[in-house]
Amino acid sequence: MEFEPRITNERVDDIPLLLTQLEQMGVEQLIDKHFPCHGNWQGLNLGSVVVIWLTHILSQADHRLNHVQGWVSKRLETLKSFTEESLRSLDLADDRLQAVLRYLSIDANWFSFESELGSSLLRVYDIIPEQVRLDSTTASSHCGVNPEGLFQWGHSKDNRPDLAQVKIMLSTLDPLGMPIATEILSGEKADDPLYIPAIDKVRSTIKKVRIVIYW
Repeated sequence: MEFEPRITNERVDDIPLLLTQLEQMGVEQLIDKHFPCHGNWQGLNLGSVVVIWLTHILSQADHRLNHVQGWVSKRLETLKSFTEESLRSLDLADDRLQAVLRYLSIDANWFSFESELGSSLLRVYDIIPEQVRLDSTTASSHCGVNPEGLFQWGHSKDNRPDLAQVKIMLSTLDPLGMPIATEILSGEKADDPLYIPAIDKVRSTIKKVRIVIYW
């Protein structure tokens, strides 16, 4: 008895491009290496979950947790071709993503992750680093101030002293503007104490002692 073939239609959009780029950057392997999971973690590995979630954020311009599972369920076959065949939409449920955020909230692990990610990108693109530019900026929000959070009152570079803000220190490779190191800090901090730690992060990533720093 002959059976009719089962045909599944999915929107591919920019998913293969994003997943391939993240694969070349080695994001999955570095996440698994620098953010170890508890032994009770089951299902898709943490690195794969992060990669698929990043793909959703970049493709849909939407960082909300509760929209990811539905998006994955409509693109399972496409995503499976780049990840494991065991992928389920439940692997990207909002409670699972909350668990991912808890693992990613360990600040100490970000230093080693960012250093290895940045150095691997320099090798991939055969870039000879000579000059790095450091600059800090602020981002304001109407979210209000949490005494233990990142958004705090501080000197506003956006001329919005009425809004809480977070401070961002960014180190970029000149002249490409390629980010080398990023530091997210609470908004009340002054700029001056941020430069030495940023320079140390740049040197640990580039693996060069002599490099011209501009700020």
